[in-house]
Amino acid sequence: MKSHGSVLRFGDFALDPANRLLTRNGAPIELGGRYLDALVLLASEPGRLISKDRLHDEVWRGVPVTDEALSQAIMALRRALGDDAARPRFIETVPRHGYRFIAEFEAAPRQPKSPSGAASYATLALIGGGALGAAGAGSIVGLLYGSLFASDGAGNALSLVLVLICVSILAALVSGLGVAGGIGFLGSGRRSEWWRPVIGGAIGGLSLGGFARLLGLDALRLLVGNAPAQIAGAGEGLAIGLAVGTGLWLARGLESRPIVALATPTALGALAGLTIVALGGTLMAGSLMALVASFPAASLSPALAPSGGWLLASGALEGAVFAGLTVTGMRMSRPRAFF
Repeated sequence: MKSHGSVLRFGDFALDPANRLLTRNGAPIELGGRYLDALVLLASEPGRLISKDRLHDEVWRGVPVTDEALSQAIMALRRALGDDAARPRFIETVPRHGYRFIAEFEAAPRQPKSPSGAASYATLALIGGGALGAAGAGSIVGLLYGSLFASDGAGNALSLVLVLICVSILAALVSGLGVAGGIGFLGSGRRSEWWRPVIGGAIGGLSLGGFARLLGLDALRLLVGNAPAQIAGAGEGLAIGLAVGTGLWLARGLESRPIVALATPTALGALAGLTIVALGGTLMAGSLMALVASFPAASLSPALAPSGGWLLASGALEGAVFAGLTVTGMRMSRPRAFF
């Protein structure tokens, strides 16, 4: 496609073709590469019909695609712009022919919001979304393990379930803050560099996992004079952080395929959890089993034997739920400054 140097401003939006960036009130909006190319082509010739053939030629550059793919691209653009096909403000459909950009550009550009302020907001939104998604994962895992580890017929079984849910939510929330924080601070505003979310997630998981393990073991030794030898730590955090960062990167631009966008990080998380347990690491289930071994008088009493197969399955489940919901939370926060 030909290059356009000027920033195009319409409504609350600014389209900067040279820097491949669409913003709303100064906050970046995430768009896949093809979708952004299509928007640039439409906006560069406002009021003119852009045929489907021309979109195929200049956006997909000869790559064979169906009209359905083109329709999905326009739908994604309308979602990003908050547009309505029935009452369009920006993109008008010309049935059987193509599309027309109908918004009016501003004659005098407004002063955009501070880029640093927009980036800071986007970073906080991403971290908050990731933490909330992780907390949701913790509630699911806590409920499952609460039912499995509550002593059969024990009067305090309900209390134990509630405690495990709260502990699991807290652990997942802190883990989500660490992983999403690493992604946010390393990846802010760097949408084209795939390694930033991957390395950011890995660093966040590694740092938080190591600190949490050290703090947890020291706290147990100080309080009760004993602590399990094997509990989740830096290695586990590194693996899960890599899965989340990679899953977030791969899920970018998949607004039109939400099932794939959810399945990608979920599958990577399951693989990470399975690998952790297979290599001798431990996650929530393994940590609970270690507590059972270290404190036999506790109310924890697993319903299933601690076999290798059960631990492998639990590791895959924990990794899948955590990565899937953490990435979903980050994507739903819609900061649009990332990837």
